[in-house]
Amino acid sequence: MKSRALLSCGKCLLGTGLFALAAGMAFLYSGWYPIGADVPHNGLTYWALETLRERSIARASADIEVPGDLGTPNRLLAGGADYNDMCAGCHLRPGKKESDFTLGLYPVPPNLSLPPTQVDGKDLTAQARRRFWIIKHGIKASGMPAWGTTHDDERIWNMVTFLQRLPELTPEQYQILTARSDEEAMPQGAIQDGNQP
Repeated sequence: MKSRALLSCGKCLLGTGLFALAAGMAFLYSGWYPIGADVPHNGLTYWALETLRERSIARASADIEVPGDLGTPNRLLAGGADYNDMCAGCHLRPGKKESDFTLGLYPVPPNLSLPPTQVDGKDLTAQARRRFWIIKHGIKASGMPAWGTTHDDERIWNMVTFLQRLPELTPEQYQILTARSDEEAMPQGAIQDGNQP
């Protein structure tokens, strides 16, 4: 008698599971879910994606070793120019509240020139690990590229150093810290000529 009840319950669970799978597949192939970046996710989808992202980054970045010289002036200066060239269009600079990218991307990229949010405002070591991992590996379907394919770890740590100081900078300080020297701005392979501007 008891085994019949268990068998019946098992069949019921299997049937429910198969129905849920079929319904999920029908929804995926229906095209009904709005995928445009100008229509926000519903609350449940947004929560699921945010939770998945944050837990994945926390797990993946937990064992990253933070360099002892993080925060030094040399790293700050080296990271500033890269941030300006590669990140400021989406993540903004002091005194700027939006850009064409921030208006058109969904989810909206965080404004990193503002003080850290609760999610990002953990202790500095955890924050540095998190930021390093995000810069190096990017985030799928968010517009955040994986810079680790073209930049070595030292260069990424320099950007992390700059990000730690960014919220404290005035627009004038930002301009100074992000300027590249003439030598850095010259394309690779270009011949330097004293007569050229």
